[in-house]
Amino acid sequence: MDDRIRQLQTYPMVELARRKAELVAKGIDVLDFGTGDPVEPTAPVIRQALIDSVPEISQYPTIKGLPALREAFSDWYEARFDVSLDPETEVLPSRGSKEAIFHLPLVLVDIGSPKNAIVYPEPGYPVMEIGTLYATAHRVPHALTAENQYLMRPEDVPEAELERARIVWINYPHNPTGTDMPAELFEAWVAARDAYGFVLCSDECYTEIYFGEKPRSLLEFGREGCLVFHSLSKRSGMTGYRSGIIAGDPELLAFYRAQRAAMGQANTEFVQRASVAAWRDEAHVEERRRIFGAKRDVMRAGLESLGLSVYPTSSTFYMWIGVPEGETDASYAARLMDAGIVVSPGSFFGRGNERFFRAALVPSVAGCEEALTRWARL
Repeated sequence: MDDRIRQLQTYPMVELARRKAELVAKGIDVLDFGTGDPVEPTAPVIRQALIDSVPEISQYPTIKGLPALREAFSDWYEARFDVSLDPETEVLPSRGSKEAIFHLPLVLVDIGSPKNAIVYPEPGYPVMEIGTLYATAHRVPHALTAENQYLMRPEDVPEAELERARIVWINYPHNPTGTDMPAELFEAWVAARDAYGFVLCSDECYTEIYFGEKPRSLLEFGREGCLVFHSLSKRSGMTGYRSGIIAGDPELLAFYRAQRAAMGQANTEFVQRASVAAWRDEAHVEERRRIFGAKRDVMRAGLESLGLSVYPTSSTFYMWIGVPEGETDASYAARLMDAGIVVSPGSFFGRGNERFFRAALVPSVAGCEEALTRWARL
């Protein structure tokens, strides 16, 4: 096994599931703020679309996916971001955004080329680093901190690394902090892409979970050399359906689509039909924002009343919280676990984040209130 792969820690969400199982085995009532897997029911219109589409005979899906799905996403994207996409050449379904984020370096990076580096945020979605490792590309983790407002800025990345970069990942709204990227930084990154010739990739699966201004999308600012990754997991409560979309530069998508034949297909057709229903309905998304907003209000007020520092953001269903003095993320998470509360230590999302932990707004409002009661006993 490759030494770099051997050195990878257990995937964070797998570790959280193991810890949760240990608590459940002890008979502890667990309130899980660890894995970002919401428990609100998937909207009936989506479930019914899937049921109605289950065929008598199941066959392989195509690489490109159903035209109806690509058209539904294109229509939604234009209504949401005022950007027109060609559903034939600029949209490609994926099995959630995770597989596409992992695959992309395998397709785009030639390790024998001078442009063999991948720049990604830290803290950030672990799959960006994992995909880099499996592609044996040069890693360039870009440290995000409270001091730089968790914002990636081109001028903060050494010029030599930008010249070497094949892919630069941005992720806003940001996992794990919930930070949004302002328009001027999208513009700055597109200008840097034009100057240095890397592929600019934007993980945007949280754009629809917001409580202030609507988050922006990369393709509002540029398309050449740019790809965006969207998902129905969080927007529509379809984590188990594994339904995502890649959109952007048609030349890049054509190349990736050609390589995907060796990696897999689009979703099964009945999942694609359910996805069409999801992209064409906004009522369930608005209701999910209302529910997450109510949880967010309860948790923010309660945690701050307990003296904990909650990083101020207005998007995603995550809260980025400072650990108390004298604690580390691991020690504090362990104490919370003793009380039946599961959170994600900050170090799960990259080095240098031991002073924070992430709480995903998964339990109900009543569950959040119960968690705060237990928290107060600590």
